[in-house]
Amino acid sequence: MIPDQWYAVMASSEVKRGRPVGVVRFGRRLVLWRDGDGGVACIDGTCCHRGADLAAGRVGGGHVHCPFHGLRYAADGRVVAIPANGLDAEVPENFRVRPWLAVDAFGFIWVFYGKPENAPDDLPMFEEFRGDFPYAERSEVWDVHYSRAIENQLDVIHLPFVHPNTIGRGNKTLVNGPVTKWDDETLTFYVKNEPDHGQTPQLAEEIEDWEQLSSLQYRVPNLWQNRISNDLRIMAAFAPIDDEHTKIYLRLYQRMVRIPVLRGIVCAAGNVANGVILHQDRRVVLTQRPKKTELRMGENLLRGDRPVIEFRSRRDKLKRAGEHLD
Repeated sequence: MIPDQWYAVMASSEVKRGRPVGVVRFGRRLVLWRDGDGGVACIDGTCCHRGADLAAGRVGGGHVHCPFHGLRYAADGRVVAIPANGLDAEVPENFRVRPWLAVDAFGFIWVFYGKPENAPDDLPMFEEFRGDFPYAERSEVWDVHYSRAIENQLDVIHLPFVHPNTIGRGNKTLVNGPVTKWDDETLTFYVKNEPDHGQTPQLAEEIEDWEQLSSLQYRVPNLWQNRISNDLRIMAAFAPIDDEHTKIYLRLYQRMVRIPVLRGIVCAAGNVANGVILHQDRRVVLTQRPKKTELRMGENLLRGDRPVIEFRSRRDKLKRAGEHLD
């Protein structure tokens, strides 16, 4: 994991008022719930008393109540009441679990992976999705580390081979560049693939008017988007479950059709098509080994793998910087 980052880990709709929800993220069992104002709380999900799953309990008075012996947990991870000792009895200091900073914004639940004092005020959501940009969403779990799932969306070489009847039509097997640009923690890469007629692929610096090409973006730590047009985008959040599982939240944003009912139909239909493409990817990505990627892992990479190399390099740099801070 890249430390000291806000991760989009769930859809906002998955955490409802009145009951806790349990998930595994970052390899840890978590429990989330909403307080009286609708805000989100998140703590480690295993009771510090006898190890029960707090998500099997209930929410009351802004606290989550353990289903086994009724211990009441506050959002800061402290047990505030132990019924067996009397609700007014003092609670020993060691009755606590790890709390996690969590916020609900832009249709996602964001959890900060790192020291709370290092949390930035802003979230890493793409700017264009912070306002009125309607979307439809789908999600599914892949049996790979989130790094593998992200790298698939940075791979410009695979399109004609994995998606020959969808987005890879045209037999564009020859890869020029690609051009890659970092802006703070956002990587934009520009794609110029074409059919192979015996020509030599262009180097990135040889490509003219690259700003006019189709482009995609990765934003640290776990967001990606395909910038199809100003009014049509595909976006994904790769929620890290553990070293071998990732939950992908895939969204189609569109504002070409503005009539509410038709807009919803268009978004939903587009997201069905996105699901077909995603499953074409999944069929191949699940065969890759190892399930988790690192900067150096004995592969023979190509020039066309530049976005993947950029991702690995930045991720490795940020991971090492976090270890140094610890």
